Amino acid sequence: MQKIIIINGPNLNLLGKREPEVYGNRSFEEYLSELRLLYPDFQIDHFQSNVEGEIINKLQETGFSYDGIILNAGGYTHTSVAITDTIKAIKTPVVEVHISNINAREDYRRQSLIATAVKGSISGFGMDSYRLAVESFR
Repeated sequence: MQKIIIINGPNLNLLGKREPEVYGNRSFEEYLSELRLLYPDFQIDHFQSNVEGEIINKLQETGFSYDGIILNAGGYTHTSVAITDTIKAIKTPVVEVHISNINAREDYRRQSLIATAVKGSISGFGMDSYRLAVESFR
């Protein structure tokens, strides 16, 4: 059984409530339950934090023992050199995920600092972006 973790960054705990026209009406917990049913051959863990240092700690904690990491760094995507450096320092492959199409949004959202360090990037497919990321680990 492959072991992967989804790490969600700031404000993603508000999915289903936050800007539903951009992020949809479902909570992440609802979607995660469905994802786990779709992929019984994966152990899918989840971590969410609004704090950059906690995300870095989780990347370091899981970055040598998991088979894959799916990271939606939220706003830190565009600002965090520290998260980028952490991804470069760990062995576990990381897939960057975004619910919205970051290239179709504000200018500042179009640059991903972490993109230079990840296995690949998926954006714009709503919550299904996470499923596509799981598929990348098959």
